Amino acid sequence: MNVAFVHGLEDYGSPNDRPSVVTVGTFDGIHQGHQEILRRVLVAADELDLEPILTTFHPHPRVVVTPDSPPSLLTTIEEKEQFIPTYFRGTALVLEFNAALMNMSARSFVEEVLIGRLGMRKLVVGYDHAFGKDRGGSIVELRRLGKELDFEVEVVGPVLVDGERVSSSTIRRMMQAGEFADALKFLGHPYGIFGTVERGIGLGRKLGFPTANVKYNPRKLLPVEGVYACRAQVGQERHDGMMFIGRNHFNPEARITVEANLFGFDEDIYGREMLVCPLRFLRPNRRFDSTDLLVEQIELDKKHVMRIFQQEKPQCP
Repeated sequence: MNVAFVHGLEDYGSPNDRPSVVTVGTFDGIHQGHQEILRRVLVAADELDLEPILTTFHPHPRVVVTPDSPPSLLTTIEEKEQFIPTYFRGTALVLEFNAALMNMSARSFVEEVLIGRLGMRKLVVGYDHAFGKDRGGSIVELRRLGKELDFEVEVVGPVLVDGERVSSSTIRRMMQAGEFADALKFLGHPYGIFGTVERGIGLGRKLGFPTANVKYNPRKLLPVEGVYACRAQVGQERHDGMMFIGRNHFNPEARITVEANLFGFDEDIYGREMLVCPLRFLRPNRRFDSTDLLVEQIELDKKHVMRIFQQEKPQCP
């Protein structure tokens, strides 16, 4: 789908002269619940001849509201730009979440931003959504404001997977618990890790398995340490491969790295942007007594991944 990403009201320009249907949220994960909200926005846009607008925030509001305990991110802003076009068309407006926005009342946000700048005639939100200072823009308050200010409010109920409500917090818990397959099921799409390819210690190349090391956002929630089948996107090219997430015990820095060995690909891509999607967990990270033993295991890992790709046709995103 065709999406125009706009960063800030300054870049958005003059007030919208076409009435719109708007959704507002952090959309961390773009999970199945978010996807249903976006679907309902597009349905309303088509039925009512309204312009669809998705309004989201960067950084995550809790970075400002609760700076001592901000959540790890399921999707960075760069990853949102990769995944949102799969489920949405129209304008995606990214607002900087700062102290001024945090202290803006729900009424002011509705009047000044949603109606005054975006021309909102209909608002679509999730059942547990609230915005504005102290989350004053509850569903009850938004419906009251809708009657007063002449806009419709549509509330999208929870999406259930295996009888459990889909939410960003549930997916984070699954990721951290190593329940990767369940997390993907709740997301409804591959889990992307975006970053710039940087130089590592070069061990993979010495062992015959060159890897692209991804400099990921430090607030990104990584799956548990281990080896995964993966799919990667570099520019417009997509490649199958296997990836490692974790501490390389042969690396004196002992930091958590994200590195992908792309099958049949050995170009110099240092400094280029890359999106890599772990698709299937193979095995946990472990220490090897020698590089020879490590190579033996990597060869087994590659055979395992090749069997997976013979059966599946993965995409990223």
